[in-house]
Amino acid sequence: PTHPRTGPAGPPEALRPRIGGDPGNWPRDLASFHRWWLEEPSLEAGGLHGRVAPRGTAHAPLMTLIPMPEAEDREALLSGPQGRLLANMARAMGFAADEVYVAAALPGHLTLPDWGALARDGLGEVLRHHISLVAPKRLLVLGRDVLPLLGHDPAQAAPAVSQLSIQTGDLPMLISYAPERLLEHSRLRAELWRRWLDWTRTGE
Repeated sequence: PTHPRTGPAGPPEALRPRIGGDPGNWPRDLASFHRWWLEEPSLEAGGLHGRVAPRGTAHAPLMTLIPMPEAEDREALLSGPQGRLLANMARAMGFAADEVYVAAALPGHLTLPDWGALARDGLGEVLRHHISLVAPKRLLVLGRDVLPLLGHDPAQAAPAVSQLSIQTGDLPMLISYAPERLLEHSRLRAELWRRWLDWTRTGE
């Protein structure tokens, strides 16, 4: 049989730059990180909406992590119905508005993020660095799509309660559904509330 002729191999596909660039150049304090989050070119993920900074201060009693800003966010993170939901949750949990650090895994809103590709390109390392700078007492992750960025195998079932290893030690972590899912389903909100009470009651 005749074998098909093959032409010369083309140039190797260019390596995609790591998100965040050289970790040695990452900001070492939270205020600098907030500015860097809005300006670092490698964090641009192709969204049509602008970037939105996290809000809160270091060493917060609770850090809430969501997948991305709301589509309508411009000046402040979670300025719409998702933000009102989280504010109501924080009050029910006994936190003042300025006691909860709120951050998104992405700087801007995307319609269909490729979370696996984002993890492979290094966004998870940036996220862990961010969490380490905040150094909260507890971490509430709202959105299971974020878990690959935190080292979780998406083929495995995610535990509701876990720990995240960061630079400052092991951080207690509670995992639930994304804010838009919680808004749509009262059953999921009730389930999160029960898990929160169990989590805080046992001191995990």
